[in-house]
Amino acid sequence: MKIAVNTRLLLPGKLEGIGWFTYETLKRITQSHPEHEFLFLFDREYSEEFIFGDNVTPIIVPLQARHPILYYIWFEWLVPPILRKHKVDLFLSPDGYLSLQSEKPQLAVIHDINFEYYPRHLPWFERKYYRFFFPKFAEKARRISTVSQFSKEDIIRHYEIEPEKIDVVYNGVSDVYKPVNETVKAATRKEFTNGNEYFIFIGSIQPRKNLAQLFKAFDAFKKANNTDIRLLIVGEKRWWTKAIEKAFSAMEFQDDVIFSGRLEQEDLSRALASSLALVYVSFFEGFGIPIVEAMNCDVPVITSNVTSMPEVAGKAGVYVSPFDYQSIREGMEKIAFDKELVAELIAAGKEQRQIFSWDLTAEKLWSSIETCVNEFKSIS
Repeated sequence: MKIAVNTRLLLPGKLEGIGWFTYETLKRITQSHPEHEFLFLFDREYSEEFIFGDNVTPIIVPLQARHPILYYIWFEWLVPPILRKHKVDLFLSPDGYLSLQSEKPQLAVIHDINFEYYPRHLPWFERKYYRFFFPKFAEKARRISTVSQFSKEDIIRHYEIEPEKIDVVYNGVSDVYKPVNETVKAATRKEFTNGNEYFIFIGSIQPRKNLAQLFKAFDAFKKANNTDIRLLIVGEKRWWTKAIEKAFSAMEFQDDVIFSGRLEQEDLSRALASSLALVYVSFFEGFGIPIVEAMNCDVPVITSNVTSMPEVAGKAGVYVSPFDYQSIREGMEKIAFDKELVAELIAAGKEQRQIFSWDLTAEKLWSSIETCVNEFKSIS
């Protein structure tokens, strides 16, 4: 079998949610199935670290597809001739973008459709592209994989897709995320927060991640409690909006908010494992990988009571309303002052994390690939 894969998000040193999904699954799939050939389609010079074996052939497709116009050119004009030339059996797209012009069977991994709910959180051209093309991609796909039961039901409801066409393939978590001892915790706190305990947020700084409400909640927490606890923000400032700036500027305790920027994976794991709790209160998530990373580090989670987050966190989370900063404040107080609850959450996290691993993710994605190809062959 010959499988072409959209690998444009395999960027050295810049892997994020979908990039990690692509890396972790494709590394395992290509190495577990040396009998099959894989064509990795990059939109720029690639790194050898992403060529996982002799059965992987890299192809650079011209144009860096990082704008809706370039998305269209790349997927509709440049990719189809490559699929035809190499006579591929399947086009796999881990970021959900497909080619409407190609008649090859295609498998889309659609992680979520948050743009249907919060379009204004995206640049104008991006949201127009997503809302126009993703319903077409969902219809075009021979099969769809998605990362939670919530996302599956969401795609079914919005795009009227048959349930049998969609496979749930949970995200996994890297082994680098693990508990650390008290010596490491003390050194990490000294490095990031001058030795103080801290809550941690991990993610891109953008409106959907709900930083404005988080800042209000943390400020209210500090005002109500005599504590030296800090808030560590880990992530790139992608869309530092007026609303986020207004909330931050209004903080009485803004000096207790530390921005680390993006951290390398090992530093991120250490920072997470040394925290009091992960505060992950997005308005919308298709999965929420940091929740599982926190559970792997024996760290409790404060997270939203909406979309996929309760499905992922299970009994290991303190659930709050992302729309009410006082609810988030109360969640912080529970973690800060109820040690028995913290112990219960950590124990629950050890159970819940067992259902998330990249080995399982890769196995389920491969099963989707085989089903997709076999279904196409049966009707050809």
